[in-house]
Amino acid sequence: MKTISLRLPGLLLFLGLLRYCGAVQETNEAGWVSLFNGKDLSGWAPVHKVTFVVTNGNLRLVDGMGWLRTERQYTDFVLEAEWRALVPQYDSGFFVRAGLEGDPFPNDGWQINLASNALGALVRGYRTVVPAETPRMPLNRWVKFRMEVRGKKITLDVDGERAWEYNALDAQRGYIGIQAEGKSFDFRNIRVKELAP
Repeated sequence: MKTISLRLPGLLLFLGLLRYCGAVQETNEAGWVSLFNGKDLSGWAPVHKVTFVVTNGNLRLVDGMGWLRTERQYTDFVLEAEWRALVPQYDSGFFVRAGLEGDPFPNDGWQINLASNALGALVRGYRTVVPAETPRMPLNRWVKFRMEVRGKKITLDVDGERAWEYNALDAQRGYIGIQAEGKSFDFRNIRVKELAP
């Protein structure tokens, strides 16, 4: 009987710790909003002549010149997304705080590049602001980008490692978008967390 009574407090302590760890995980996930449901393009709007579809739960960029944007605008946020290139000489990108003016892409839009020869570069319009240091990724390999935009600061992490940070972002608010430049990509696990100013 004593053995059982000594084990019961230990078991209760263990269950309490499990419950606490679960609460911590929920807290860490709080505030994240999925931008892609894996089923359709709800929450997104095409800009110019682009083709995006849902294939096997992934958001697939098929073709076109333009971009796919969120329906709402964002100010300060963390954006996470996984992507994989499906064709050689791939080219796409993530727009942050982008406006609607411009054809086929936002005028002076801020973009994190997904071009095979400039992977991870920060571009404003057509001018490179932060050169690429991320090596070319093989086709069909999933890569995770984490972009944090707060005030004038923007950072990029590639597969969990800091690639760069830049402190002179001049757009204050705008859309999040995925650039279409005639090359096929898959995207998944696209989520955003808005940050307090």
